[in-house]
Amino acid sequence: MAHLANIFNLGVKELRSLYRDPVLMVFIVFAFSFMVYAAAQGMSQELNNASIAVVDEDQSPLSSRITNAFYKPYFKTPERIRLAEVDKAMDAGRYTFVLDIPPNFQRDVMAGKRPEIQVNVDATMMSQAFTGAGYIQNIINDEITGFLSDERGYNTESIKLVSRYKFNPTLNSIWFGGVMEISNMVTMLSIALTGAALIRERERGTLEHLMVMPLTPSEIMLSKVWAMGLVVLVAAGLSLRFVVQGVLEMPIAGSVPLYMLGTAIFLFSTTSLGIFLGTVARTMPQLGLLIILVFMPLQLLSGGSTPYESMPDIVQTMMLVAPTTHFVSIAQAILYRGAGFAVVWPSLLALVVIGMVFFFASLALFRKSLAAA
Repeated sequence: MAHLANIFNLGVKELRSLYRDPVLMVFIVFAFSFMVYAAAQGMSQELNNASIAVVDEDQSPLSSRITNAFYKPYFKTPERIRLAEVDKAMDAGRYTFVLDIPPNFQRDVMAGKRPEIQVNVDATMMSQAFTGAGYIQNIINDEITGFLSDERGYNTESIKLVSRYKFNPTLNSIWFGGVMEISNMVTMLSIALTGAALIRERERGTLEHLMVMPLTPSEIMLSKVWAMGLVVLVAAGLSLRFVVQGVLEMPIAGSVPLYMLGTAIFLFSTTSLGIFLGTVARTMPQLGLLIILVFMPLQLLSGGSTPYESMPDIVQTMMLVAPTTHFVSIAQAILYRGAGFAVVWPSLLALVVIGMVFFFASLALFRKSLAAA
C-alpha cells in the first residue's frame, strides 16, 4: 500500500505541474480539437460543389437529361454557355469542368454509333479534376443507358453490377481522417508529455530531491506513466465524443469502452517509450528531435496513413513490434466495423506484451541513469 500511495501522490504532483503550465494545457486542447478537425477535413477526397458548365449543341432530350444529372453535393447547378465562351471561361477559372455535347448526339446514339462528348478540365484543381472526371464519365454512361432502356423498352445491359459499401456507405474519408488523427495525437502527446516531465524534473533539480527520498525508480516512473497517460486518455475520449461524433458526425459502430481500454493499454507502451526517450535526451530540444525520429515511422508505417497490407513484407514484419500498428488495427476494427473483444483480443495481447517490454527497458535505463547521477 505504501508503494501505491507513493505512485499516486507523485502522479498527482505531475498533474498539478501540468495544470500550472497553461501553454501546454492549451496545446493539448488544441491538438485534440482543432488539429483533429483540420486533419479530417484536409484528408477529404470527395468531390464537393465542383463548378461545371455545359455547351449543349444538340438540344435534344438526351442532352437535357445529361445536363440535369449533375447536381449537389457533388456538382453545382450546371450553367449553360455558348461554345465561343469556353476558352475565356476556363482561362478565368470560372469552371472546373466544361462539357461540350456535339450536334446530333442523340441521333448518333440511337443509331448505335459512338459519338464523343468533350470534357474540358481545369487540372490546376488536382484532386477535384482527377475525381470529377471519373464521376462525369459514370454519370454520362448511366444516363445514356437509362435513355436507351426507356426508348427501346428493354435493358441494354447484359450484366448490372451493384456495389454495396460496408462500414462506410457514403465513402466519407473525413470519418477515417478524424479517428486516425486522434491516434496520431495520442501517440505524439503521450510520448512528449512523459519525456518532457522527466526532463523538466532534471532541469529544475527536483529529480535529485526525489532520489534522496524513500522512493524507488519504478515508483517515479509509474507515477509519470499513469498521470500523463490519464491526461491523454481523457483528452482522446472527449475528442472522440465531441469532435468525431459531434462535429464530424461519424457514427461509432462498436463499443467505445472497449476502444478506451485499448487506448489505455496502448498508452502504457507509449508513455514508457516517452520515459525512455526522456532518459536518453538531456534537454528539451534533444527530446524534440528524438520524438520526430520515432514518431514519423510509427505514424506512416502503422496503417493509419496507407494500408498496412500494401506495404512490403519486410516492413510489415518489422512493424509488428510497433504498438501503433496494433492500436490502429484495434481502432479501425472497433469504431468502423463494430468488432468485439473476441476479434481484437490478439491485438490487445500484443499491446500488453510490447508495453511490458518497453516499460522494463525504460526502467532499466532509468535506473542506470539515476545510479550514474
